[in-house]
Amino acid sequence: MTRFCIAIILLLISENCISQHGYWQQKVDYEMDIVFDHEKHQFSGKQNLVYTNHSPDTLNRVFFHLYFNAFQPGSSMDVRSRTISDPDPRIKDRIQTLSESEVGYHKIHSILQDGQPVRYTVEGTLMTIMLNSPLLPNTSCTFHLDFESQVPVQIRRSGRNNSEGVDYTMTQWYPKMAEYDADGWHTDPYVCREFHGVFGTFDVNITLDSQYVVGGTGVLQNPEVTQTKSESRTWRFVAENVHDFAWAADPEFVRSSAFTSNGTELNFYHLKDTTINDNWHRLEEQTVKLFDIMNERFGEYPYPQFSVIQAGDGGMEYPMCTMIAGTGSFGGLVSVTVHEAIHNWYYGVLATNELKYPWMDEGFTTFAQNIVLDLLGKRNSANPHKRSYESYIKHVTNKTEEPLTTHADHYEINASYGVASYSKGCVFLSQLEYILGKDVFYKGMKSYFNEWKFKHPTPTDFKRVMEKTSGLELDWYFEGWIGTTKQIDYSIASVFTEGENTQIVIEKKGGLHLPIEITLQLEEAQETYYIPIERMRGAKKDSTLIHKTAWPWAFPSYSLIVERKLSEIKRIEIDQQQRTADVDLTNNVSPMVDPTESFKADH
Repeated sequence: MTRFCIAIILLLISENCISQHGYWQQKVDYEMDIVFDHEKHQFSGKQNLVYTNHSPDTLNRVFFHLYFNAFQPGSSMDVRSRTISDPDPRIKDRIQTLSESEVGYHKIHSILQDGQPVRYTVEGTLMTIMLNSPLLPNTSCTFHLDFESQVPVQIRRSGRNNSEGVDYTMTQWYPKMAEYDADGWHTDPYVCREFHGVFGTFDVNITLDSQYVVGGTGVLQNPEVTQTKSESRTWRFVAENVHDFAWAADPEFVRSSAFTSNGTELNFYHLKDTTINDNWHRLEEQTVKLFDIMNERFGEYPYPQFSVIQAGDGGMEYPMCTMIAGTGSFGGLVSVTVHEAIHNWYYGVLATNELKYPWMDEGFTTFAQNIVLDLLGKRNSANPHKRSYESYIKHVTNKTEEPLTTHADHYEINASYGVASYSKGCVFLSQLEYILGKDVFYKGMKSYFNEWKFKHPTPTDFKRVMEKTSGLELDWYFEGWIGTTKQIDYSIASVFTEGENTQIVIEKKGGLHLPIEITLQLEEAQETYYIPIERMRGAKKDSTLIHKTAWPWAFPSYSLIVERKLSEIKRIEIDQQQRTADVDLTNNVSPMVDPTESFKADH
């Protein structure tokens, strides 16, 4: 190996270390034995959890989430749903009406820390454990929990007997260690938003009546269990480098499999139903294609299997699997599968805190979903994210927007959360692609995936990867788009002759400042001028554009001088491809009605 090659390798290693200097994360290793009583819809559980404290802090207490407790009258989820102005129609006031046999619960019988009983308290969906002995940095302890749980009637995501007839959707179903990171403990009560968990391993034994077929997170360790003729079966699943474990079960599940080009096994579980069998069979090929596209464009799926399961109440992601509604049109089935599967890149592998940064989960997933569906449908759309732009701009017009820094649980209305997380989060990436250029953008997206997989990246971590990849400064974009509700609005203010040239004055009417492209339509050709902004400290590399000097952010207008006579120009347009979320497109175009005279643009 040459000295030059060694130097390059050392430089790459150094850059990676610098980007994550001081980063740490906790680790969990679960072993669970579950014995299920399908007649009572209850199960008993024994959990051994080795918890490793990689933080620099000494911990005197730890927290567990008890999510099933949310499905009880008077819970935070119940009250929130009954008091918010636009409740989720799947919840509304349904929790309030649950009977004793229909609610969900976790009853903790005993907890040991390293073999000794510990004190604990339960408040709603959170359990606090006071440690007998402090957990020092870089040490581990083992918790043993004996518990009993009841599966609630399907209200939202988790539960029994869903609307399509699936018996059990077992998600967020066990006492789950809360996350502790550089921001401290994350102990939010469950009000039906998103989740945040600790990476580790899960070794889970599920014993239930032999009539049931089970699928979910992890790799089945005893496939012969499917042939067991006894009264009950024990299914053993193991998953590594995941932060949650989910499963579903039904006697009528039909299982089929397919494989991606790199060998990942894709499993499909759906009910025996002649009205949906064909759609689910056709879904296999589309799912293979979506994984191949994602692997090529965004980073390679790192787990050995993924399961698409008819369960839940719409679509929800979990590590190595998704629970989706299984009926409806084929297009709808493909769309929900694409979205929820992509979450395993943005949620599963890149496990951002969904409650603090839901747009990094839902928005990034929506962006990739739009790309994949465009390719699967062979649409070749000029902008596959158009609907996300329209949704965001409509929301802005309605004056109900809240900044992306809003905690997922604390949006004033559900609609604001949805538009911010899905639509504005998607537009965030689409505009970033426009700012950096397509090749640089996708190189950065892969670098982000590879550098931060199996970790909990923040917006700053993502920004630093994209800055290193592009060589541009991006503070201005992240600060404005994420931290404020300021808008983009550029206007052609005036156009006039200046000797043999034409001067075009552009006004910045909105509060957000982005680089812009101005296209001149000539008699038989087009020219596009590119104006970067000063705070970028550079410009995207695109030889098809005519580069001009940078626009300082404090200047309300910019004068673009082009070496064209006014009479040569038939039309002027800002952002012809509409890749910026400009809230007023009516002032982006100048039709040049009379090219022999100076004019003011008609606003």
